[in-house]
Amino acid sequence: MPSTKEIRVKIKSVQNTRKITKAMEMVAASKMRRAQERMRLSRPYSDKIRNITAHMSLANPEYRHPFLARHPDGLPVGLVLVSTDKGLCGGLNTNIQRLLLARFRKWEAQGLKFQACAIGAKGLAFLQRLGADVTTQVVQMGDRPHLEKLVGPLKPLLDGYSQGRLGAVYLAYSRFVNTMKQEPVIEQLLPLSAERLQQTAEERREYGWDYLYEPDAPSVVDELMVRYIEALIFQAVAENMASEQSARMVAMKAASDNAKKMIGELQLVYNKTRQAGITKEISEIVGGSAAIA
Repeated sequence: MPSTKEIRVKIKSVQNTRKITKAMEMVAASKMRRAQERMRLSRPYSDKIRNITAHMSLANPEYRHPFLARHPDGLPVGLVLVSTDKGLCGGLNTNIQRLLLARFRKWEAQGLKFQACAIGAKGLAFLQRLGADVTTQVVQMGDRPHLEKLVGPLKPLLDGYSQGRLGAVYLAYSRFVNTMKQEPVIEQLLPLSAERLQQTAEERREYGWDYLYEPDAPSVVDELMVRYIEALIFQAVAENMASEQSARMVAMKAASDNAKKMIGELQLVYNKTRQAGITKEISEIVGGSAAIA
């Protein structure tokens, strides 16, 4: 049985750890509110540019953007993996990595190679462990997503698809559902599916006007398509950041609760050990007195 001194040292160590996890929980809760607000504010922009892009792409049937064209089977695929830069966020990164491993096995069975763009240090380390072909990377983005940091690394994959070197481009990230639930998803980014550009009857009425193009329709549609893809990536990064802070807050709260429970158990062991020591000393004193008498 450990001595009372060893138990006191262990209690002190767990108390110090609990102070750290409690502080991290409070910081994550503060950042989570701001990340969720940024995520919600970016959604109207994504919806608006989707509607305009859908209307303009359908309004010019004589021009079909490369992002809408399907390529032959057997070409390499592109992957944009959005992850976190830091750990201590529960199973957030593990869940998306497990989902990607199943997809990688499927691609290997089909004989497909893939090129990857890693957004986040954890995703980059995961792809490097797999020996994947990581063409570009973005790490240390901070707590706020910046579109200018994402445009450059995304360009090789977008150009590769436009030039016919890639058969498809996929986007993997953690979608924010609520504070307690974050869902890992893998979506097809290119070619743009009809579901992404589909409009409701109300949206068709709202965006049913004609446009004047300057300098010409293909140039405007090309620019809009690129902006739309960038908006999808930005929204995915914003969703992943909100998921990260939510998962970290929940994980740190669980760690703090476990530390509190452990402190209570150690305190009970300490009291029992101390009481046993006192009882033993009293027994020795009584036994010594009886032997003298």
